[in-house]
Amino acid sequence: MKTEELRIEAKVEALPEVIEFATGTLTDDCPMRERMHIELVTEEIFVNIASYAYSEPGGFVTIRRSGGEGPEGLTLTFIDGGVPYDPLQRPDPDLTLTAEERPIGGLGVFLVKKIVDEAHYKYEDGKNILTVRKVIDGN
Repeated sequence: MKTEELRIEAKVEALPEVIEFATGTLTDDCPMRERMHIELVTEEIFVNIASYAYSEPGGFVTIRRSGGEGPEGLTLTFIDGGVPYDPLQRPDPDLTLTAEERPIGGLGVFLVKKIVDEAHYKYEDGKNILTVRKVIDGN
């Protein structure tokens, strides 16, 4: 399985390039729902890194992509040198509360966890490493 990598400045303005990279192995036959899921997951993870990982501008994110459509799925790994943070440990929002009653934040990470088939986090060598895998089945 071929792995490709993009290293890019952690700024929200880079999101279109990051999404283009993340979806780069998907074909025109990829169902729109699956493509939208990959785009949503990519946006949530990248924007969170760009917004919160670094206390000052100038940080970078490396995104690794492998796989694509089919049973092996698409794997995306986001690596940053920001403050250590495991988004997967964030408690899920209480969806029984109204939007006004719920605290701000956390819904994006919750959606990521619901959309992907696998998600793993580790902090290693001063880096946050978040890996997600989504099976793209064509149905």
